[in-house]
Amino acid sequence: MTDALHPMCAKCAKVVCSPAIGIDEAPTLDEAPSFCPMRLFPELVDRAVSEYDKPAVKEFARLASIQEFECYERTDEGMRTKIPRIEELTQFASKCGYKRLGMAFCLGLRKEAQMLTDVLESKGFEVISVSCKAGATPKQRIGIKPEQHIVGPETWESLCNPIVQAEVLNSEQVDLAIMLGLCIGHDTLFIKYCRVPMTVLAVKDRVTGHNPLAALYLSKSPYYGRLSAKRSEAQGAN
Repeated sequence: MTDALHPMCAKCAKVVCSPAIGIDEAPTLDEAPSFCPMRLFPELVDRAVSEYDKPAVKEFARLASIQEFECYERTDEGMRTKIPRIEELTQFASKCGYKRLGMAFCLGLRKEAQMLTDVLESKGFEVISVSCKAGATPKQRIGIKPEQHIVGPETWESLCNPIVQAEVLNSEQVDLAIMLGLCIGHDTLFIKYCRVPMTVLAVKDRVTGHNPLAALYLSKSPYYGRLSAKRSEAQGAN
């Protein structure tokens, strides 16, 4: 009995979905691996691609592709990148005609939130911002014990409240919501409850200056080799 096939694009060596062919040529699936989602779910792919026939979706995707294009430039030395993500954010929001931007940020990044607000306002945007502690809800509300408080069991701690953040930005009818440094899990709840278009400027990584890929790049080094280590039976039982 063989295991069912699942999409595993991360292990694909062929990349038939982005072939080096001429503009008038058509890509084929001849060399696509058996786990290619285009082989496994052809009807699903066709159905999903048909969403781009909706005018609003097509225009949004068109502007996103133009923004991607503008992040590169051809020089005599070859292709190079030129626009940081913060600048991309302001450019794309302008392309879309957005005026009111909402920011859901971690209180630990309030300095960065103020800096980002200054940048966005300097470009003419109205910025509505909501801290993760909005609601002043004690952690006991979700079953956290005093000994699980970050600063110690004797201190009151406010619950990180991404649902409040999302609902405030929904209520304010912002054109675009921006996540800045929300924790893992809290960001998931924000995404679940946010009902306006949203993007992520930065994610929480307390160790690497909010650059989680740094640990990935070092995963084969002595410093972060534990990331590539096999989980022991004892760890698996926890």
